[in-house]
Amino acid sequence: MNNTILIKTPEEIAILRKAGRILSSVLKEVGFSLKAGMTTREVDLLTDKFIVQSGCRAAFKGYRGYPASACVSINQEVVHGIPSDDRIIKAGDIVSIDAGLIYKDYFADAAVTIPIGRIGTEVQMLVDVTRDALYQGIEQARVGAHLSDISHAVQMCAEAQHCSVVRDFVGHGIGRNLHEEPEILNYGPPHCGPILQEGMVFCIEPMLNLGTWETRILEDGWTVETADGKPSAHFEHMVAILRDGPEILTE
Repeated sequence: MNNTILIKTPEEIAILRKAGRILSSVLKEVGFSLKAGMTTREVDLLTDKFIVQSGCRAAFKGYRGYPASACVSINQEVVHGIPSDDRIIKAGDIVSIDAGLIYKDYFADAAVTIPIGRIGTEVQMLVDVTRDALYQGIEQARVGAHLSDISHAVQMCAEAQHCSVVRDFVGHGIGRNLHEEPEILNYGPPHCGPILQEGMVFCIEPMLNLGTWETRILEDGWTVETADGKPSAHFEHMVAILRDGPEILTE
């Protein structure tokens, strides 16, 4: 990968907008179906079914060898949870679903964390702050700002509520490839890095933890969990930088 941030044409952004809306509706449908007693494999099969019914292809399946259409991560699992028949969702869990699709050779990518029934107040705070941090980051995705202004806004929102920011996984550009330049950290000082231009399209995706920011990868080579076993939440939107401000393509 070179260090060039690709600028999308209005025609490309129109395709990405359509892709984002389809993915948003897929995640909404999966969220409506989510309940205690389901396996994470069932969540993955539902995600795949809705993607295919919409006339798209699952972006994650086979990507770098990943075996499923969705990443389904529970509680202390941060990201990249491999769906399994043995992993059963329980009341009181939080479930992070990260999914992507391909529409007309362009990619969409988004993630959401969903509580199952009633959850503890501290965990609810984590979910709320992670969502807020995403929108604080998006607010900085404007023409003339610096890339790290996004990163800094996420970190300030998280740490103001005593949540920690995962360092090992980051947001990214997106378009004809699932991962394009730049990498978008969820922490760092403001006013650094490339200046944002109209036509850039980013996936902004904070992952926040209740305990330490440190993570470990499990033996399956994919599933990432918090080093201290405390809960983690993850939200992601695909965002286009337009003249009038950021447009969320996966809203």
